Amino acid sequence: MKAAVEHLKQDYAFSERRACAVLRLPVSTFRYRSSRCDAALREKLAELAREKPRFGYRRLHILLQRKGERINHKRVWRVYREAGLCVKRRRRKRLARVGTPAVDATKVNERWSLDFVSDGLASGRAIRVLSVVDTYTRECLALDVDTSFPSPRVTRVLDSLSAVRGLPERIRCDNGPELTSRHFLAWCIDRRITLEHIQPGRPMQNGHVESFNGKFRDECLNVSWFRNLFEARRQIHRWQKDYNESRPHSSLSYRTPAEFALLATAAISAGQYVADVGQEASNASPLPHTPIPAQNRIKKLNAGFV
Repeated sequence: MKAAVEHLKQDYAFSERRACAVLRLPVSTFRYRSSRCDAALREKLAELAREKPRFGYRRLHILLQRKGERINHKRVWRVYREAGLCVKRRRRKRLARVGTPAVDATKVNERWSLDFVSDGLASGRAIRVLSVVDTYTRECLALDVDTSFPSPRVTRVLDSLSAVRGLPERIRCDNGPELTSRHFLAWCIDRRITLEHIQPGRPMQNGHVESFNGKFRDECLNVSWFRNLFEARRQIHRWQKDYNESRPHSSLSYRTPAEFALLATAAISAGQYVADVGQEASNASPLPHTPIPAQNRIKKLNAGFV
């Protein structure tokens, strides 16, 4: 309020009494000057702040109380602020990366999606699973299990896949340290693979592998008990084979990923457009169903059941 009175006096040429009357502030309150001295408290706070530079005024107030000082916390805050002892908050540096728009894949090995899934053993030791999915065929190319995954380990898995399947044109992944390191970037550049990073905190931009990870966790990790790392690798590999060869996939017209991959390969050899194969599979009728007769449907509508 005193600052507001000074503002009226300087900018609008108000007298002191008129400015106080406008702001409904007693003149005696405006003219009051405190006679207390905070020099001793300021020195104590500065000394404690030098010893504990990351302590705020609340912790410094506790330290003063331990030394027998009986001071109100509001006074400590006022003197602490006037002395310029406020601790600067260290704001976390966030990566400003523009996400690459996802283009629908139209052929095998056009785009691979990478991600990690975490779980634990019976002993409590954490494990990580590297999942690699072909976006077009929905095949799970790799489910590699280990306790840690540095960049050389990730590229070693991709090299073993490329020896059997060939290299992809693009790789879509998040911004983890394993997938943004110099080693991984150099590996992609040497093999002329386009690297597509999603925006930080936007896992839905890599939806194919996120959807796969949900199925993997629901059908394998949540119903399995791994006593050791070798048992985890064995059970996860068994589930991967069942996923590729036996599990029907809804987006592939309830074909298995392996069946759809054979269909796509046959289409390429026959000179057909692979996009037509994928469109035919996705638009096919998923399961036969019995239509509801018109009269029964009208009755249910009237009854409020439909």
